[in-house]
Order: sequence, then C-alpha cells, then structure tokens
Amino acid sequence: MARVPGSVIAAGGLVGGYGVARWTKKRPLGGAVLAVAGAAAAQQWRQRAGGKAAGALTVAYVAAFAGSHPLAKKVGAWPSVFGVAGAVALASWAVADRRG
Repeated sequence: MARVPGSVIAAGGLVGGYGVARWTKKRPLGGAVLAVAGAAAAQQWRQRAGGKAAGALTVAYVAAFAGSHPLAKKVGAWPSVFGVAGAVALASWAVADRRG
C-alpha cells in the first residue's frame, strides 16, 4: 500500500485542525486533529529522513501553527492557514518526501 507523504499529512493537519476548530467551535477538537496529524507526519519524516530531520520538521510544524495566529491578523484566517500549510508541505517535500 502506498504511503501518504508527510507533506500531505502535515498540510492536512494544519488545514483540517483549523477547519474542525472553526466549524465545531471546539478548539480542543481542532487541536486533537492537529496533534494526530503532526504525530503521523513526524513518523513519516523519521522513516524517510531520520530523527534530526523529523525533529526539525516537527519544530517547523509547531512554529507554523503558532505563526499562523499573528499572520491571520494581517491577511485573514484562511489565507494564513493555507500559507503556513503550504510552507510546511514544501519544507517536508524538500527534506523528506522527495527521498521516498
């Protein structure tokens, strides 16, 4: 069975986590989506690129989540989420996914 690339999982976690939190009005539920996707992506990153790369990409994932909040005040919520999700997906592809 083909694996879903870490870049897709990570971007989906950021977008999906925000969407779930927004539409259910339950931020902890969105956080759970974000955390599960982040853990799944980290596992893919570790398998494809090793522990150091997985650690760096996990830090980027968390930083993207945190950075989306102040960015949203400037460009809007959805553009911010899509922007940081794209940045994390690109970093994931460059570091781990293109190796697979």
